[in-house]
Amino acid sequence: MDKKTVRDLDLKGRRVLMRVDFNVPMEAGRVIDDKRIRAALPTIQYGLEQGASLILMSHLGRPKGGPDPEFSLKPAAEVLAKLLGTPVQMAPDCVGPEVEHKANALKPGDVLMLENTRFHPGEEKNDPNLARQMAALGDVFVNDAFGSAHRAHASTEGVARILPAVAGFLMEQELDYLGRATSKPERPYIAILGGAKISDKIEVVENLLAKSDKLIIGGGMANTFLAAKGCNMQDSLVEAASVETARSILSKAHDTLLLPVDAVIADKFDANAKTQVVDVDKIPAGWRMLDIGPGSIQVFKAALQGARLIVWNGPMGVFEMPRFAEGTFAIARLLAESGATTVIGGGDSASAVKQAGVADKMTHISTGGGASLEFLEGRSLPGVAALQNK
Repeated sequence: MDKKTVRDLDLKGRRVLMRVDFNVPMEAGRVIDDKRIRAALPTIQYGLEQGASLILMSHLGRPKGGPDPEFSLKPAAEVLAKLLGTPVQMAPDCVGPEVEHKANALKPGDVLMLENTRFHPGEEKNDPNLARQMAALGDVFVNDAFGSAHRAHASTEGVARILPAVAGFLMEQELDYLGRATSKPERPYIAILGGAKISDKIEVVENLLAKSDKLIIGGGMANTFLAAKGCNMQDSLVEAASVETARSILSKAHDTLLLPVDAVIADKFDANAKTQVVDVDKIPAGWRMLDIGPGSIQVFKAALQGARLIVWNGPMGVFEMPRFAEGTFAIARLLAESGATTVIGGGDSASAVKQAGVADKMTHISTGGGASLEFLEGRSLPGVAALQNK
């Protein structure tokens, strides 16, 4: 990684403005999954050990253009205080005179949590004035929010243009592992893509085809590729507008791109639907493909043999319904047993390895679904590009 990190700064006695990703699931004002808060702990604890005071900022959810108690970061601050074993002050806003007063009064070892940055419309517009007000709170800026690094917002990119800006440990880890998949990967390198739509992932498919030794495609996006090969997908989800693109990709991919050979099909999109396993070119009228079949699992298992690096983004089927989860969970178990460096690209794949009980066997599980996808596309992430180079 060619970006400076928090280790490159002298933090003693300084106010560290730190962008974290506390966009955590909430129910009835309580945090129901603190994984993202825990992921930020190493950088937070390092700052405190180095004698800094910390001013943390994050967004939460999608509030509609102003303060909304439902999207307050106060519950996240309370969880953080318990994890740290030290008080965390809560600011009434993320900018303004009262917040500046609180920030200026901090002593080394103090932690201040700013209120949701999205309570200000200028956050998502990357308003320079809002970024300046945020930057006025700290002496240096540490970005540890990889999950928001693909967005050029005031709290991610704007502030980094004003203060000395470096990566936190989580950001460093994400860039390291995802960087292995896009530059000088260990070989054999196998990429696995799933999820519903090919249109969201065309650039990822093309980038990974060029970089990987094999590209496995499952999930709803495989339907469009199978349709491009001439399979009648009947009532399966197929993106008609992307069939020609899929055909073009297949013509260039030759034997590098692997698709399902059989499918678990259902007579309706329902957890209690009738199901059967058929070859992908024998789906009967009125049925739809909702998971990869056992034959596909065996084909994909053979392709993964001896892999040194495996990157996975997107489920193999509608794994939210138990009857259509086996393909996704089988892939998770194959990765766990592979002996390869395994990088899971956030979102549904992260949820799948957890549900399959093998999350602890993965080398790296990304905290940023959208950010990891854009990184795998080969795009520059604004929140990363703005950080200081080594």
